[in-house]
Amino acid sequence: MKPDTHFCPSRRGFLRSLAGGSMLLPGLLSQLLGNEAASAVGADPLAPRAPHFPPKAKRVIFLFMSGGVSHVDSWDPKPKLFADAGKTTSVNEFQGRKGDYKMFLKRPQFEFKPHGKSGTEVSTLFPHMAGCVDDLCVIRSMKSDHTNHYEATLGMHTGSFSFARPSIGSWVSYGLGTENHNLPSFVVIAPKSPYAGGQVWGSDFLPGAHQGTLVVPGAEPIANVQRRAASTRLQELELAEMARMNRRHLAARAGDPLLDARIRSFETAFGMQMEVPHVFDLSQESDATLGLYGLKRGQTSGFGWQCLVARRLAERGVRFVELIDTGSSANWDAHGNMQDHVPLAKNVDQPIAGLLRDLKQRGMLEDTLVVWTTEFGRTPFNNAAGAAGREHHHWVFSSWLAGAGVNAGTVYGASDDYGINVGNDPVHVHDFHATILHLLGFDHERLTYRHTGRDYRLTDVAGKVVRGLLA
Repeated sequence: MKPDTHFCPSRRGFLRSLAGGSMLLPGLLSQLLGNEAASAVGADPLAPRAPHFPPKAKRVIFLFMSGGVSHVDSWDPKPKLFADAGKTTSVNEFQGRKGDYKMFLKRPQFEFKPHGKSGTEVSTLFPHMAGCVDDLCVIRSMKSDHTNHYEATLGMHTGSFSFARPSIGSWVSYGLGTENHNLPSFVVIAPKSPYAGGQVWGSDFLPGAHQGTLVVPGAEPIANVQRRAASTRLQELELAEMARMNRRHLAARAGDPLLDARIRSFETAFGMQMEVPHVFDLSQESDATLGLYGLKRGQTSGFGWQCLVARRLAERGVRFVELIDTGSSANWDAHGNMQDHVPLAKNVDQPIAGLLRDLKQRGMLEDTLVVWTTEFGRTPFNNAAGAAGREHHHWVFSSWLAGAGVNAGTVYGASDDYGINVGNDPVHVHDFHATILHLLGFDHERLTYRHTGRDYRLTDVAGKVVRGLLA
């Protein structure tokens, strides 16, 4: 009997078995297929690329607080709102409905105090982040285009409030490629699905390689990452056999770039399988580092775990890491009671401050851009004098930037006396995105992708770099 006919399963069956058993991680499959598709035209979509001009930031950690954090209870002090609580004010829109409304001003639930050398005022909601204000540029004049969670979340991530478009993380991956082919270039760590679901990290019309890889905190952050072979040696034998079958298969189909790319994608997946477990293994971190994030040894969930894993991904070359604190429920959407902000703030406050301090002491904050935002703020008023909660408010809200190239220890822009509208220096979501891309070395008008006969970009047909946010 000829050697090749002795127990010779079909190549497709062998690959499916091996891939399903250990190699092709479900969360990374679209990335591998993206590699394959691009290779058909002779290009690696994740090859490292230089931006348009020398960047301040090499990577981004994007902190997204889902549900709408109240700006007047966190980053935007309003003495007059404290003083005039209970008085009425008139607005021409309420919860997305146009009209003439008489509303009752609502007192902020939390006191504000100045912090740091900069004297930036922060509420008692965030005592740990308040200790980092000299590293922050707080924006008090953010504005958005939509008052619904789905559309506002989509807009903050994609620049489009109506249609699915590539996520900002996908645009960064597309523009820069990766520094480490053993890891995805764009990772999202979220305990639950957010508003707009996978569109938050989707690549849409960009090559699939640039789609975010979802990591869910827990004992198995990415499913099937551990090999199922009994030993490393056995897996090596399986891979060697697969490689032999691949070579024979390719030799009979010379010049097929899709097939060659698929073969190489298995090698990429193996590299991920080797490196990903080390990223999530926090056992080598010191007690002091774990303490910075408020973590207990062995803990595999919580926002502290997300923040520490983000740092470990960033130092291994991942270009864009997004952390989402909650999902599409049990979040900052405090319609009923503003006191619901208290446990949510406690969940993220120390971990975020720990991340900033950890990056700084490692020298990583110099070239890592940290972004903190939410999809919109909350109304400084309500339709009942005794209302305990606040409604959606996209006219003005707060965000902040820290790290590479940011004008640290400053406040940019302002809302009006009550925090209802922008008072000066508005920063639209498109401007926010343009500034982030600028810090990464991109002209946002030139980072484009041709799709259906049009050149698309993250900032659509708007946006300007906010120079006041830059050092």
